[in-house]
Amino acid sequence: MSDSERHPGVDAYVNGLPDWQRALCGRLRDLIHEADPAIEETIQRRVQPYFVLDGTVCALLAAKDHVNLFLYDGGIVPDPHGIITGGHGNTTARTIAFHEGDPVPAGPLLELLRAIVADNRAGGWRRLKASRSG
Repeated sequence: MSDSERHPGVDAYVNGLPDWQRALCGRLRDLIHEADPAIEETIQRRVQPYFVLDGTVCALLAAKDHVNLFLYDGGIVPDPHGIITGGHGNTTARTIAFHEGDPVPAGPLLELLRAIVADNRAGGWRRLKASRSG
C-alpha cells in the first residue's frame, strides 16, 4: 500500500500505540489491504480505524492488553480455521483478539477478509442474510 492511500487519522492512531501493538496493527493493516487493494481507510467514532469497501469490512481497536480486529460480516462468513475469538452470537460483528506475541494467521485471515469483501460487493451481509432466510 502506498503512503498516499494511508489515512492520516489511522497513522495517528497506530503511531500512538505501544511498540508491540503498533507493529501488530501495522501487520494487520497490511493484510487488510492485501485482501483487496481497493479497501479504503477511514476514521469513525472520532479515532477508531475502519476499513471499508462497498460497506464496512473491519475495524481495529487497541485495548490495554490486546488488539481486537472486528469483522463486520453479520456472522455469515465461515471460519473453518477457528481464528475468530469472540462475538460468535453477535448479529453484526465478530472479533479476533490478538495478545502480545500471538501469531497472525495470515492465510486464514485473508480468506475471511476476502469473503467479507465479496459479500459486500454482492449487496452486504444484511441483504444476503435476508435473502437466505426468506
